[in-house]
Amino acid sequence: MEITLTPEQEARLIEMAEFEGKTPSQFVSDTVTSRLEADRYFRERVQRGIEQANAGEFIEEEEMDLRFEKMIRG
Repeated sequence: MEITLTPEQEARLIEMAEFEGKTPSQFVSDTVTSRLEADRYFRERVQRGIEQANAGEFIEEEEMDLRFEKMIRG
């Protein structure tokens, strides 16, 4: 597979790869792998949520609000 980068993108890619101590090719491969894994994890979590919702496994709105507040506060 080939991709086309602007000169600015290529320069930034080289800079980031050097910072990580990798070749640009290694950096791109690692970055793509990481992104694909993150996407798979996200999709699995969404599917799990859908399955729980379909099974009637819900929490009350008040409990969700408390959880959300806790996440925001750290």
